[in-house]
Amino acid sequence: MAFPEDVLTQDEHVVAHLHPHWKALIRPVVVLVLAVAAVVAGLVLLPSSGVGTVLGYVIAAVALALVVWLSIWPYLIWRTTHYLFTNERVLLQKGVFSRERRDIPLGRINDHSMNQKFLERLLGCGTLTIESAGERGQSVLDDIPGVEKVQTMLYEIVEANHDKHSLGDGEMREIMADVAEGKPLREEPK
Repeated sequence: MAFPEDVLTQDEHVVAHLHPHWKALIRPVVVLVLAVAAVVAGLVLLPSSGVGTVLGYVIAAVALALVVWLSIWPYLIWRTTHYLFTNERVLLQKGVFSRERRDIPLGRINDHSMNQKFLERLLGCGTLTIESAGERGQSVLDDIPGVEKVQTMLYEIVEANHDKHSLGDGEMREIMADVAEGKPLREEPK
C-alpha cells in the first residue's frame, strides 16, 4: 500500500508523502471498540444454550459486518489515499481496488490556499486547495495534517521550480544582445 517509487522520473525526489489526517480513523476505531464490546457483552450476559447461543451468533455476525463496513473499509481508504509532493509535481492518488491519480506539474500551479475549521485547528489539520492551469481547475485535498506547514512547503517548491525554469537577468541580457546583433536564438544542430 506504499506509494510506488517507480512513478517518479529520474531526477524527481519526494519532498513530502502524506495520508489524510488521523482524525479520519476516529470513527472506525470507535466502531471497532463498540463491536467488540457488544460481542463480549453478548457472551457474558446471554445464556450459553439454546436461544442465547443463536442470539450470540447473530450479534457476532452483525458486529463483524459493521466492523468490515465501518472500520476496515475506511481504514483501507485512508491507507490508499496519498498526497505526494515532489520537486516537479503534486501527485494525488486514491483507490482501494481501482485507482485514480492526478498529477499537477508545479509549473501549472496558479494558486493554493488553505482552510481550517475550529476543530481542525485544534487537531492540526485542514483543507488545502490547489488551483492549476488546465481543464480540471481546482483540486481539494481534505484533512491534510499540518496544513499550514504543507502550504508553506508547497509555496517553496513551486517558487524553486519557477526559479529553476526562468531566465536570470544576465541570461536575459545575453539573449537581448544576441537578438539586437541579429544572431539566431538557437543554433541548429549539425
